[in-house]
Amino acid sequence: MTHAALAFVDVDELLYAIKELSVAGRWDRATRLLASVTAEEPADRARLTRAAAEVALDRDWFAGTDTAAERIEAAEKEFPDGDWDTDFLRLRHTYARLLLVDGTLRIGPDGKDPEALAALLDRARELHAGAPDEVRRGWGAMYRGLITENHFADRTAAATHFTDALRAGEDGADGLLAREALRHLGDQDHDTGDHERAGERWRRATALGARAGTVPGTLSQQLLLAVLARDAGDEAGAVALAAEIVRWAETIGADRLAAQASAFLTGTDPTALPAATDTD
Repeated sequence: MTHAALAFVDVDELLYAIKELSVAGRWDRATRLLASVTAEEPADRARLTRAAAEVALDRDWFAGTDTAAERIEAAEKEFPDGDWDTDFLRLRHTYARLLLVDGTLRIGPDGKDPEALAALLDRARELHAGAPDEVRRGWGAMYRGLITENHFADRTAAATHFTDALRAGEDGADGLLAREALRHLGDQDHDTGDHERAGERWRRATALGARAGTVPGTLSQQLLLAVLARDAGDEAGAVALAAEIVRWAETIGADRLAAQASAFLTGTDPTALPAATDTD
């Protein structure tokens, strides 16, 4: 009979490693690592439970799975007096859940519960105002922008929040936050016809994502560069890049991203604004 060797590790270093694995799209490895850990201190167990919820949420976003709800509930039980980071995970989960109407992505408020959307925006405001540091305030601003843009279709107000998030990401040296803000600011540039400015922002976002080690995030950003190639008339280049994105995304299990890139190959523009809904 063999026994696994035991080792003692610093919890902070362990959590950094798990975060990097999750950002890189190594969700199974991050989950197995968390499952292998035993923590004696209640505070450490709570942080590990919260980390498991974040890994599941990252997986759900890129892979289209549904694994985070139970883990977020478990994390909330570990923090009965409240915890900003856990509350932010709940906000992210609710934001993503409300994007789907009858299983289909829907931008804007049509077909969604107005009370649920209002509650989501109110919660985002609270988390933004109560954030304990500059970077978290930046993430609060980022999600205020995402909610305002994708659930309320107010792109002008959203741009202000994205700009605040970009400033916080740059000042607080959070490359992932700066990448996310640049991605959405570039999308607005693209939709207004300023493809040069969009390209500048999207290329910078791609570099920031690569530096931070986000494999699925960098692939999703490269899909936007494929959009620019198609806009510029380089269909062969756009198709070649999108085909590689499909191959990479399928390999790492980012099925939702692979589906988006596959749709691009058939002519779908992932940046296109939704058609107006007839409300008569």
